[in-house]
Amino acid sequence: MFHEYRDEIAHLKQSNAHFVKIFERHNELDDRISAIDAGREHLDQIELEKLKKEKLHLKDEAYAIIIEYRKSLAN
Repeated sequence: MFHEYRDEIAHLKQSNAHFVKIFERHNELDDRISAIDAGREHLDQIELEKLKKEKLHLKDEAYAIIIEYRKSLAN
């Protein structure tokens, strides 16, 4: 997620506990969704869509934190 912000993510993972929580939950969901798509885990379509929506929400939240951090560096 967000490979172009690698440096910012590394800093935030060391300094922002909320960001770490979001980042780790996003990765957990990504792994679980991949397992479902590959057939290693089974879940009905409605529940799968809920997981995908949660993952997208977390990605949006992480992105907002990254952009805020970048703005703080510019000041």
